[in-house]
Amino acid sequence: MERIWHKSYDPGVPVSANYPETCLPAILEANSRLVASNIVTDFFGATLSYAQLWERVLRLANALKGMGVGPGSKVAIMLPNCPQAVIAYYATLWLGAVVVMTNPMYVQRELEHQWKDSESEFLFTLDHLYPKAEKVIGNTGIRKIIVTSLREYLPLHLKYLYPIRAWRKKLFTAVPYGASVVNFSRLLASARPDPIPMAATPDGLALLQYTGGTTGLAKGAMLSHRNILANVVQIVSWIPDLDCGRERFLAVLPFFHVFGLTAALNLAVYTGCAIIIMPRFDAGDVVKVIEKKKPTIFPGVPAIYSALMDHPRIDSFDLSSIRFCVTGAAPMPVETLGDFEKRTGSIIIEGYGLSECSPVTHVNPIRGTRKPGSIGLALPDTDCRIIDLQTGKDITTTGEVGELAVRGPQRMLGYWNNEPETQNAIRDGWLFTGDLARMDEAGYVYIVERKKDLVISGGYNVYPREVEDVLCEHPKIVEAAAIGVPHPIRGEVLKAFVVPRPGEQLGSDEITAWCREKLAAYKVPKSIEFRNSLPKSTVGKVLRRELRDQ
Repeated sequence: MERIWHKSYDPGVPVSANYPETCLPAILEANSRLVASNIVTDFFGATLSYAQLWERVLRLANALKGMGVGPGSKVAIMLPNCPQAVIAYYATLWLGAVVVMTNPMYVQRELEHQWKDSESEFLFTLDHLYPKAEKVIGNTGIRKIIVTSLREYLPLHLKYLYPIRAWRKKLFTAVPYGASVVNFSRLLASARPDPIPMAATPDGLALLQYTGGTTGLAKGAMLSHRNILANVVQIVSWIPDLDCGRERFLAVLPFFHVFGLTAALNLAVYTGCAIIIMPRFDAGDVVKVIEKKKPTIFPGVPAIYSALMDHPRIDSFDLSSIRFCVTGAAPMPVETLGDFEKRTGSIIIEGYGLSECSPVTHVNPIRGTRKPGSIGLALPDTDCRIIDLQTGKDITTTGEVGELAVRGPQRMLGYWNNEPETQNAIRDGWLFTGDLARMDEAGYVYIVERKKDLVISGGYNVYPREVEDVLCEHPKIVEAAAIGVPHPIRGEVLKAFVVPRPGEQLGSDEITAWCREKLAAYKVPKSIEFRNSLPKSTVGKVLRRELRDQ
């Protein structure tokens, strides 16, 4: 096939990259010798070097092995960004076990589905998240919980302040430690950092990254060590002047999100660089950290950059240390892009990806032509096609819209325990993304519309069907529909259309409270419109497109 996008690559970017025949944790182990004294994590000023991190990974790996964790074991990690998440991630992978990244914002129903579906047996979580997990684990296969606190890896002065803050924010939780619930720090202290052979293999399963679907049930995208490592190498090859060992990554994107995992953690460790870890996004905190810690690479989503530009005192902070920003998950407003680059002197690189591709497939050039509104060019060793929806054949006419299909070494193995969905998504080696796109004469791709009714709010995927199912469980609601509507900061937010049962009194506050009990906060509709009926097709299917048009 003709790869016209290669002609638009920056000088120095190869059309094909060299991929190491190894696994993710082996990169960390090698860097613990090659750049042993380099800082790898900076958590509010408390730092770990590569050598120190590796020593803790070995301790935890030995402890987990003693618990029965081994090749194929499923280990859920429900943690915000913190050093413990990094340690748990690499220790699990070293043993050949499979990481199941879990969003801490999930509610009981979502947690139960993910942990049951993935067959998770072990869980890492925070002390104040333990009550949420405790309500669920009886209905899952989880048999051992390792509980930590953000306090454990804070610098000394913050360790003393943390209990007061936790008490004020009602985060303090008494955890019932025992045989099945153990403390993270005590577990590490009781284990030895004895070398043990790496059990992971390049083609072995490394990660179950859960992503939604039109059925409303999340599916586990199976990503191998080879998939994830290949994507990291592809990104490194896209940035020829990336200064290995010297860059400082700002990790605001959550590691439980596949974009944050690759762009803020795996990429930093692969290049022997430092990671400035922030457990949550707050615009005021971020600008202070940028000024103080001087990060050079800042992966984010458009909502993050928009919030920073809206900070009332943005001009009083020095943000000039930032060299590159990598953004995706939602369209980047041209005004925000220009404003951010002007204020920082950095370059924002727009790209595209999906959980099924580890996740990045397309990125705009850094030095060459960046086309606003485009997701850019296919990465090295990544092919893409635009498929006609009617004929299933390649579209060769420039600018004509069809479904985007991709293939490359970063493409997933398939969906966990879901062969029908795997066969639907992967055909003849190509992953059908479900996104409608067009390609211009230079190989730049533009997403026109999502074939699925996915809503991306602040970088998080929200599937209307899931929200609609929750709404229709309400005893006063006959039917409901949900769509994404534009939002200046989050890109999109969810709007619900609700038809109440005859004679019932129903208000927006009652519906919002209902949703908050059953959905993560970012999935809760931000506005609700009551209707007597919803537009439907001749076969009774609710027409979301018509609602959007209205």
